Amino acid sequence: MQIEGLADRLIIFLPFHTQTLMNAYKENQDVIHRIDPESSEENSIRFDELVNLLEAGSDADVKLHLENFHHSDLADAFGLLPRNLRSRLLESFKDDLDPDLLFELEDHLRHEITDNLSSQEVAEAITEMDSDEAVQVLEDMDPEDRIEILDQVPEEEREDIKTGLAYPEDSAGRRMQTELVSVGKDWDVGKTIDYLREEEDLPEEFLDVFVVDAEDKPIGVISLSRILRSPRPTLMREICDETQVIVPAEMMQEEVALLFEKYDLTTAGVVDQGGKLLGMITVDDVMEVAREEFEEDILRLGGVGEETVDDSVWQSSTKRFTWLFVNLGTAILASLVISMFDATLEQMVALAVLMPIVASMGGNAGTQTMTITVRALATKELTTYNAFRTFRKELVVGFLNGCLFAAVTGLITFVWFRELNTAGLLGGIIAGAMIINLVVAGVAGVALPLLLERFKIDPAVASGVFVTMITDVVGFFAFLGIASLVLL
Repeated sequence: MQIEGLADRLIIFLPFHTQTLMNAYKENQDVIHRIDPESSEENSIRFDELVNLLEAGSDADVKLHLENFHHSDLADAFGLLPRNLRSRLLESFKDDLDPDLLFELEDHLRHEITDNLSSQEVAEAITEMDSDEAVQVLEDMDPEDRIEILDQVPEEEREDIKTGLAYPEDSAGRRMQTELVSVGKDWDVGKTIDYLREEEDLPEEFLDVFVVDAEDKPIGVISLSRILRSPRPTLMREICDETQVIVPAEMMQEEVALLFEKYDLTTAGVVDQGGKLLGMITVDDVMEVAREEFEEDILRLGGVGEETVDDSVWQSSTKRFTWLFVNLGTAILASLVISMFDATLEQMVALAVLMPIVASMGGNAGTQTMTITVRALATKELTTYNAFRTFRKELVVGFLNGCLFAAVTGLITFVWFRELNTAGLLGGIIAGAMIINLVVAGVAGVALPLLLERFKIDPAVASGVFVTMITDVVGFFAFLGIASLVLL
């Protein structure tokens, strides 16, 4: 998937930024982390000071300096440090590890920290996390290490974490937090308010209250603001929102994110196959999903999988090898097409000069169409109901642009090679090849992602390579084929 399309997918979640910041606020924070235009410069200065202290300072100096860091900024700083300084920094806060820091770190950096902690220390950290955060910390660990850590987590928290881990990766069940507030449908507002005030075993922060029946099946949800503004005798079932979106635990996280955007949700309940309320997904979870999908598609676009800047030379090489090998195959195929017309090229060197123009225009046109198609598939804007209409539109667009650029390139070619007797023929040849290749590019840009989607292959991964192959092969074949017919 191209960057432009991915950016659009990320932007749809920006209206939720205010709510996300509210959810991130902790009452027990000593310092409010204010965002201002100079914050990036301040972070840079603090980072430079941290590097100097790690290289020459004492543990006490480092610890004192770390008090000025928000856990998110510290996570960023940890990722920027070289491996030797990361080890030095870890020793500084190892005894007083902030669970929020552990969660904020990138996966490979989190593994680096947990590998240097005892199972008891990791267990103590995840016990302080929400269940969804604990699941994300544990899900990529070796099964043996995960079991050892879970054995040291209190039983109630352990069962919540196991519930999340039982669901497929990237599903709603993995993303949900089991900490939520639910009340009976026959409760009134007064009883609910008293319960929220007096009950100690409730989440520290929540925005919505779920209304459930006797079997713990959700019948609606109600915001805290509406509860506070309603008369105490009012029954909860009378004022709850029965249209609230409830998602099955097996639903993929991308689909959940689209529901949040479509219905302007801040919270969505998660249910099992029997309809029983298991947990909830909040808007900050959705923001995390958007970020992960953005990063994942960017990496897949370049054919590097899950590579990071901290990977070793061997790791980076092996991760890039597969798609480089595929590209080699497609390049050889294009070269074989050219070799079929070696006699034509020997008679007119000008053809070799003009070939890259046809291939490049076709590749770019195909990439444009592919980007729109892949994004539409990801956002569910393109389905079987409008696939033919989209295919027809791109066919016409390809033909129209082909005609326009055929005229432009034909004229340029005529002027460029005007000293040759065949200048007019060269202009006509490249014009014809341009029309053919841009039409094929439009068709391939729609057809290939749809075909890959049908066979359960991620279009963002494979579409680019094969669209480029098709436009190169068709472009060279059309250009040299027409030249052979006209000039020989």
